[in-house]
Formats: sequence, structure tokens, C-alpha cells
Amino acid sequence: MITTLLTAIACIGAALIGGVFFAFSSFVMAALGRLPPTQGMLAMQEINRTVLNPGFLGTFIGTAAVGFAASASAFLSGLPLGWVLAGASVYAIGSIVVTGTANVPRNERLARIDAATPHADAEWRRYLQEWTRWNHVRTAASLIAAACFALALPG
Repeated sequence: MITTLLTAIACIGAALIGGVFFAFSSFVMAALGRLPPTQGMLAMQEINRTVLNPGFLGTFIGTAAVGFAASASAFLSGLPLGWVLAGASVYAIGSIVVTGTANVPRNERLARIDAATPHADAEWRRYLQEWTRWNHVRTAASLIAAACFALALPG
């Protein structure tokens, strides 16, 4: 019972985070890219500050923790482990690790750029392309993880 509950929570969390990432990949970044570069950059800098809140971070990190707790529970109870562990691993690597190694460093670099400087436009265009490419990876990983968790659920 606890394994099923943890797996369901991980499934919902991965799907929710995947939906956030999907929104950025499918229209938020495109909309920011259509703004004048200074405005788009300033908006993204504000988004990057605002996203650091308990609701998002709790769900983002908590999903990984719950996924691995579900894996441990399945292992200890002798229940099938494959899909649960696959979901936890794909989420952790494709969402958490990619965020920490690809998106966050780009966010930190963007935060240090003064939008009024001459090189800001070129930096913004590069940021848009690189950040979005890595966000596609996070989107796919989160949604694949949600599918793996769903496949692990009974019935």
C-alpha cells in the first residue's frame, strides 16, 4: 500500500514538473524571445528569482525523494521494482541533474548580465537557444518518468 501511494505521488509530481517544463518549451520561451531583448532578458531574470519558492522547489526536489522512497519501499517489500526505479532514475538524472548542470549555470550567467550593456542582446539570444534545448531534455525526462511511475501502479 505504501509503495503504491509513494509511486502515485511521484507520478503526479513528475507529471506536474513535466507540465511546467513543457509550458516553457512550448510557449513561454518563444514569447520571451519575441519581446525586445532587454525586456525578454529582464522578464527571465525575474522568473529565475521567483521560481525559487517552497511550492516549486518542494515539488521539484520532493518528486525525486518520493520516487526513490517508492523504489526503496518496492525493494524492501518484494514488489516489482523495475518501473519505479526507472521512473526515479530518469527523473533524477533528466530533471534534477540536467537542471543543476545545464539550466542553473545559464540562469546564473544571465543574472550577472546587465540588460543595458552592448553585448546583452547576443547573450540573450544564446541563452534562449541553449536554455530551451536543455529544457526540452528536462521536459521529456519528467514526462517519461511520470509514465514509468504510472506503469508501476497496480491495475
